[in-house]
Amino acid sequence: MTEIKKLINEVETTLAPYFKEIETIAYENQEKVLDAFHAVKATESDLQGTTGYGYDDLGRDHLEEIYARTFKAEDAIVRPQIISGTHAITIALQSTLKYGDELLYITGDPYDTLLEVIGINGNGIESLQEHGVSYNKVDLNKGTIDVDRVLRSINDKTKMIAIQRSKGYDQRPSIGLNEIEAAIEKIKTHYPNIIIFVDNCYGEFVERREPIECGADLIAGSLIKNPGGGLAKIGGYIAGKASLIERCGYRLTAPGIGKEAGASLNSLQEMYQGFFLAPHVVSQSLKGALFTSLLLEKMNMRTNPKYDAPRTDLIQTVEFDTKEQMIQFCQSIQHASPINAHFSPEPAYMPGYEDDVIMAAGTFVQGSSIELSADGPIRPPYEAYVQGGLTYEHVKLAVSRAAERLQKEQLI
Repeated sequence: MTEIKKLINEVETTLAPYFKEIETIAYENQEKVLDAFHAVKATESDLQGTTGYGYDDLGRDHLEEIYARTFKAEDAIVRPQIISGTHAITIALQSTLKYGDELLYITGDPYDTLLEVIGINGNGIESLQEHGVSYNKVDLNKGTIDVDRVLRSINDKTKMIAIQRSKGYDQRPSIGLNEIEAAIEKIKTHYPNIIIFVDNCYGEFVERREPIECGADLIAGSLIKNPGGGLAKIGGYIAGKASLIERCGYRLTAPGIGKEAGASLNSLQEMYQGFFLAPHVVSQSLKGALFTSLLLEKMNMRTNPKYDAPRTDLIQTVEFDTKEQMIQFCQSIQHASPINAHFSPEPAYMPGYEDDVIMAAGTFVQGSSIELSADGPIRPPYEAYVQGGLTYEHVKLAVSRAAERLQKEQLI
């Protein structure tokens, strides 16, 4: 038996009880999804879709009810017209925040693409700041939400508080739902009318609950991340209070039209089936993240979070000493992908980011973050963000080969 195979056996023996807990959570989340399907009486005709204006699209409406029931929300929007998580979040922010309002992020600055939405980066065109919305932030205090400082930062203009659950391209930890719930409870005690928005990207089905159950008023995410189950080719969702979802619908289409229109075309079958599969697919990705963390740690590499740390999203960070190590690792992940494995990604400009980004993503759906990928901006500290994986077995193969390649090139 080779040295790497011995190491893999040791890793999987250690991870066995953690895998069991992941499977238990997946079972509970699968039951929630199944019960939601049954509650709306989903039928074969719901999978067919509509064209044109999309009026009376029962399949679309039933899917949105399934999302709302699963996430314990009053209402939801789930549409192929929402192209990304950033787009879904932008709709949620723009529909709620108006001239003179303040947006307060309490997990530090959000990730790069949203900085342009706010107006901090980029040319400011159609940003929140161009429309008279001010922005403030409260940084984390030793990796946790600084609730006391948040309460001191709220003023008469503060309309919405935003929480980014996942760390994104940042060195901070992701924020678990217990901590989010505690922060929301304290904030709402003093300011019951403030709208709490949670960016739920990468977090769906990782824990037993979702942010709406923890007191959030509005959440948003992408269908080419967790809830699409690897099958959805495009789409995003917003869920929460009915009055806020109504506003989001008017922003998505037009005032007076809202959620009533918007053809689902040929997207419903994969959206329904992807959401049904999502709890299991997320569990596969989580197992892969734990494997990545422990295997590379045993090979004297730095990973975060550790394999035994509680998880609230799919992101696994791997830190490198040099950009050459980071590039080689990402290229090795690409070479172990099912699609475009014969290509080698190189760092390049990507819209919404200030630094060149390397992205290894040989995926069936372009940019899909529920499929295995490794990417990150080329800036110190050199960190690759490994996420996704439709099957644990694929993550195991890809990460093992990437580690072997680094050893062969004497980069570790």
